[in-house]
Amino acid sequence: MSIRSTVKKTVRPIVGERGWRALRTAKRRVTGPLSGSPAAERRRLAAMSNDLCQLAVHFKTDKWGTHRYAQHYQRHLQHLKNDSFNLLEIGIGGYSKAGKGGASLRMWKHFFPAAHIYGMDIRDKSFVDEDRITTFVADQSDPESLRAVADKIGELDVIIDDGSHLSPHILVTFETLFPLLRDGGVYAVEDTQTSYWPEWQGSLDRQDPNTSMSMLKALADGVNYEEFVDEGYEPTYADRHVVAVHFYHNLVIIEKGTNAEGTNKTKVLKKRYGTG
Repeated sequence: MSIRSTVKKTVRPIVGERGWRALRTAKRRVTGPLSGSPAAERRRLAAMSNDLCQLAVHFKTDKWGTHRYAQHYQRHLQHLKNDSFNLLEIGIGGYSKAGKGGASLRMWKHFFPAAHIYGMDIRDKSFVDEDRITTFVADQSDPESLRAVADKIGELDVIIDDGSHLSPHILVTFETLFPLLRDGGVYAVEDTQTSYWPEWQGSLDRQDPNTSMSMLKALADGVNYEEFVDEGYEPTYADRHVVAVHFYHNLVIIEKGTNAEGTNKTKVLKKRYGTG
């Protein structure tokens, strides 16, 4: 039997239920502030500052638990760990509940000690604002609203779409913000499962061009646009600037750069191109 159990078994019958509750209340008054002190909190955060999964659990964001995103983010964003850069997350969480949301913004702040963290939501979440965290009210289905936020931030290094999860909004957001992301930047789309759900403006047709996953799968083809043999094909902006696409369960991570490695198709396909 543990010491705690022994004390409970011995003392509780003597002092009675009211006395036992009073002792427990007194104990919390003594130990609570000490265990939850700012200094203790800083030590806990410092101990887990290099593990994004632990930080996600600590701040109670669904990027770990409900989902398994944190491990992938750590792999793709670790190189920015101590850099000064701008991260924008669309969707702050908490829905319409007063005082709720901002868990992932706090997680990003503590994982990236020199970064500036920005959040955007259709609702006012300014209660989240603090040193190195700034929030904006904006509508991700409105290109002008998105561009206005981007203008206020300046250079965009990381963009995370954790907003409405509706395919039309995801498509508009990518079309508007991806060109504003710097070369070498990272763009992520979360909760892509809604692409398959008609109830969330997705589709049973996995090839439906109006869904988020169809757009994202097309980016993978676009990485290889220089190998297309279509007569007169004109590469899109994404074709020329997406250098890698990583697919995970309900998460897609896109790397931006200059996609112009060249091709040897005219040498190999001699008959088609008359080079033989």
